[in-house]
Amino acid sequence: MNVHLTRTRATLAAVGLLLAVGAPTAYATLDDGTPERGAPYVETSLLFGTERPDGGPAVTDEQFMGFVDKEVTPDFPDGLTVRTGRGQWRDTSGAIEKERSYELILLYPVVQATASDRKIEEIRRAYEKAFGQESVGRVDDRARVDF
Repeated sequence: MNVHLTRTRATLAAVGLLLAVGAPTAYATLDDGTPERGAPYVETSLLFGTERPDGGPAVTDEQFMGFVDKEVTPDFPDGLTVRTGRGQWRDTSGAIEKERSYELILLYPVVQATASDRKIEEIRRAYEKAFGQESVGRVDDRARVDF
């Protein structure tokens, strides 16, 4: 057998053992054997419209980011994501409304879900009141998060 090939195999085996020993033990394994990384978190997406039902001026980027700074950041200082987009929904009168919108994404540990739920509902009500909105959409999902 070639000495070079034997050394290569030995090196690969040693690297494999080091990786196996050094890998974090907190990682679980999915049903198919794929490593499941991270800790259990909740991912909440809030969907904010910008058109006002009373026909007033649409919420501007500056107004929305000011709202985030004042109403969201104090309760979720560890981080968040804001995406802009176009959305549509059927309002209470049955009309389909198309508008510029924002998606605010929050991640928080499952153990903080009860406290975070109250804060998120306060954020939704504050936006509805401040900008005359009929509602703010909310989507919650479980996630595994690793920073």
